[in-house]
Amino acid sequence: MTSKKASSSGADEAETKLSPSGFPVKEVPGSYGVPFFSPLKDRLQYYYLQGAEEYFRSRIASNGGATVLRVNMPPGPFITRDSGVVALLDARSFAVLLDDAKVDKTDTLDGTYVPSLKLFGGYRPLAFLDAADPRHAAIKGVVMRLAVARMHQVAPTFKISFGAMFDAVDGGIGSGPVQFNKLNEVHMFDFTCSALFGGTPPSVAMGDGAVTKAIKWLLLQLHPIASKVIKPWPIEDLLLHTFRLPAFLVRGDYAALTAYFAEAAAAVLDDAELAKTGISRDELLHNLVFMALFNAYGGFKIFLPHVVKWLARAGPALHASLAEEVRVACPDGGEITVSAVDRMPLVKSVVWEALRMNPPVEFQYGRARQDLVVESHDAAYQVRKGEMLFGYQPMATRDPRVFKDAGEFVPERFVDGGEQGKLLGNVVWSNGPEDGVAAEGNKQCPGKDMVVAVGRLMVAQLFRRYDTFAATVEDLPLEPIVTFTSLTKAAPLTE
Repeated sequence: MTSKKASSSGADEAETKLSPSGFPVKEVPGSYGVPFFSPLKDRLQYYYLQGAEEYFRSRIASNGGATVLRVNMPPGPFITRDSGVVALLDARSFAVLLDDAKVDKTDTLDGTYVPSLKLFGGYRPLAFLDAADPRHAAIKGVVMRLAVARMHQVAPTFKISFGAMFDAVDGGIGSGPVQFNKLNEVHMFDFTCSALFGGTPPSVAMGDGAVTKAIKWLLLQLHPIASKVIKPWPIEDLLLHTFRLPAFLVRGDYAALTAYFAEAAAAVLDDAELAKTGISRDELLHNLVFMALFNAYGGFKIFLPHVVKWLARAGPALHASLAEEVRVACPDGGEITVSAVDRMPLVKSVVWEALRMNPPVEFQYGRARQDLVVESHDAAYQVRKGEMLFGYQPMATRDPRVFKDAGEFVPERFVDGGEQGKLLGNVVWSNGPEDGVAAEGNKQCPGKDMVVAVGRLMVAQLFRRYDTFAATVEDLPLEPIVTFTSLTKAAPLTE
């Protein structure tokens, strides 16, 4: 009898356990289904039959509107042993993934699988290290100091790359539409390496194949979660999502890239050796390769087409406002600098809004360090130590409970000082709030300020050069394909 009462009392206590906000704590709804078969079915739905947005929304609907739920995430069999995650699909629950005290991010960069370390010289790059790992602070410290030291080179280096890119656009537009993405991936590779390290750009040092080598290396890492790359989709699913492509396929390409960075980044490596960081020169070199190619170049390759996409869709009225702001702040002959674009409120707002609508990295993962309670806007859920947490960032940054007209691109959203202060903390593309600061002991992107600056420089240079432009946009999972159909050169500013 006593045991029955104790059991009943324990059950009642479990049922009435409250979260810090007073919500009853519930088990996470949803199911992982039948091993092997359900993850395989869910992969096909995610990539080909529903798409990411509908995949999550349909499961929210089938679980009574819950935005914290159990789902399978690709790639699934045979690459991943365990596809099950606890998905956090609103701004409030997503914030748990930004709390380094609650989540361990060791080997969670790509989610439920880890690329072969042979792709990184046998080392685990900074992005795969948890903030509590002593090596994390040592490597991130080097990267942060590099970003600060090279910030003054960003604007002049970008001006050169932008000029070359749009000279090519102007040269081709008379013969027909010109795709932005192809030019962006070539010129931003040179920009990234020159801005970070100076010296000879890779297109000169390595020849025209430099970009191809970088993209092949990126593909070998990301192919399990890439889609709409190969047609028809059954062939793509078999080739990209079923088995790991072997690292030896890019061994020569990666060796050539590493040799280039060994020379380009020699001064950084020398300084780190003198500073006795505790990280070997070879390990740091491979980290700098990863940082430059994956974090920086890979980010610009995705981010800038989204910026141009939203500008194209916004049309001439926004273009006129941006052109006026840029030309008043930097009249003819005035340099467009990082400090100059910081004084352009509409330019700044447009870039933050693009980052809100399309974070360059859509996913965040982390393992619960201990049993914890995760709160959504309307409920609380029990998560257990070791469970994989997953956040689909576009649903967090387009949360209608946080942002008015959350699914719409609102160029002036962050112009007003009062609103900017309230909302910027919910723009979290950098693995932290936009008003947060990267530090050696957290996982926020060390190049956050440089990425934002490049976005602003792109907008400012575009509307210094052109009054308006038109482009077609084809939305794809990773980056939109933006094709210019017309550009109108800048006319003198009228009184």
